[in-house]
Amino acid sequence: MPPKPEYVQLEPNEDAASVRDRLSFLRGQRVLLIWPERGTALTRKLDLVLVQREAMRLAIKLALVTHDDDVIRGAHELNISTFETIGGSEKQKWKRGRAKVFTNRFHKPKDDPEPDALSEVASRLRAEDLTPVQKRIRLITRLAMILIFLLLTGIAAYAALPSATVTIVPLRQTLEVEASVRAVPNSELVRVDVETGVIPALVVRAQVEERAAIATTGVQQLGASRATGAVIFINRTGSQVSIPAGAFVGTGAGAPILFRTMVEALVPAGQGLQIEVPIEAVEEAAGDTGNVPAGMINTVVGPLADQVEVRNISPTFGGERRVTSAVSAEDRERLIAILRQQIQDRAFDEMQPRLEERQFLISETIGIVEERADWMSFSHNVGDPTHELTLTMRAVVQATAVDEDLAQQVAFARLAAQIPRSYGVRPDSMVFERRSLTEIDPDGGVTFTVYAAGQASAQIDSWQFQQALAGRSVADATNYLQDTIDLEPGSFPQIMLSPEWLPALPLLPARIRMLVVNL
Repeated sequence: MPPKPEYVQLEPNEDAASVRDRLSFLRGQRVLLIWPERGTALTRKLDLVLVQREAMRLAIKLALVTHDDDVIRGAHELNISTFETIGGSEKQKWKRGRAKVFTNRFHKPKDDPEPDALSEVASRLRAEDLTPVQKRIRLITRLAMILIFLLLTGIAAYAALPSATVTIVPLRQTLEVEASVRAVPNSELVRVDVETGVIPALVVRAQVEERAAIATTGVQQLGASRATGAVIFINRTGSQVSIPAGAFVGTGAGAPILFRTMVEALVPAGQGLQIEVPIEAVEEAAGDTGNVPAGMINTVVGPLADQVEVRNISPTFGGERRVTSAVSAEDRERLIAILRQQIQDRAFDEMQPRLEERQFLISETIGIVEERADWMSFSHNVGDPTHELTLTMRAVVQATAVDEDLAQQVAFARLAAQIPRSYGVRPDSMVFERRSLTEIDPDGGVTFTVYAAGQASAQIDSWQFQQALAGRSVADATNYLQDTIDLEPGSFPQIMLSPEWLPALPLLPARIRMLVVNL
């Protein structure tokens, strides 16, 4: 039993194109086209032919349900099955349709004329009766027409087929200018004034807080320790000698450094006998001054000088001045200067994203415009002992931003005034560079210099020269180009003909190619 067909209900006045589109989704299936009860659809036989061809291309077996006599007649000629009802299509066998309609010779119209009846008006069906002279004249005429055709063809080929390439190197000049540009912020100027060199500028502000720390360089005295040691007292008499505590001894060379005994001692009786007594430096010799080498203490101060001698057989030690780092006024000023620079650097980074693509900040205009004492917080005051001083500081920074394109417009206008007549500047050769800043106004306005340079060369109207060179000999064309165009020193026009044996440039200007080389 064949599979159940797909039903396609046609709409009134539906055409072949829409039906073919609907069939494209039913490839390889059995399809039953159902005509509408009212209205017409696919009434022409050509519509059925187109639908049947699409069905065959998609391997679709087609049948129709219709009461339209014209449609039934056309379907019969195409061998397409037609049914009056859907049920009838399910009970009867479907025909295999064909996509072409053939007409055989038996369907020729009855009143179609015979070929012999047309012989009198169809010259090709009978031979003409011509005399020998007429035949010769006809032959000569045909040969002349062939020669004229060949001549015209040759002239056309000579004019259209040859080509030429003319290569020239125009003279170039390097133009340079330094233009003074004044950028004015917060003004009503919205466009560049190339005549006066004034362009609008933008003042950008940012409030920044930074923190920094430095090592302190001030010194705070914490007192000094006294040097200590021991000396040997040598008896110069035959009697005992009493050395009281606090007896003074000192160095003999240079400025004397004094020491005093720390305990009471008794030198034994007898010349040359001795005793060791501890000493310490006096207050005036406190610190490392009291640290003296062995043998330096050799003087007894006071009435004992005639009774005893004194020597230190070991150096004194332990004397030092104790100091610590502290905050100085210079430390505070140095830290403020460091933070100001950090604040400006950070403000520069924060301002950059707020600018448009072609705007740039003039670094020389970056500066702090608001700075208050209550925006500064030091970790220590001047004189405080510490190894590190920290400062947290806030400030408002201002800078001037300029549109680079506007500044370059001013420079280009100055450069354009130097371009010779009939010359033009190559855009790819233009170079712009912002140079020195000459003036900064308190309101943020700036005056700076923009350097501009470019290569200018003669402007070549290719079509004009193509017309002027058409048909000229190579020598004549070369002389014409040298007399008309300023060429680069040492260069000459190069003319390449195709084919090379041609005596002159093509007659058609369009066949001449002008190649301008800009070094």
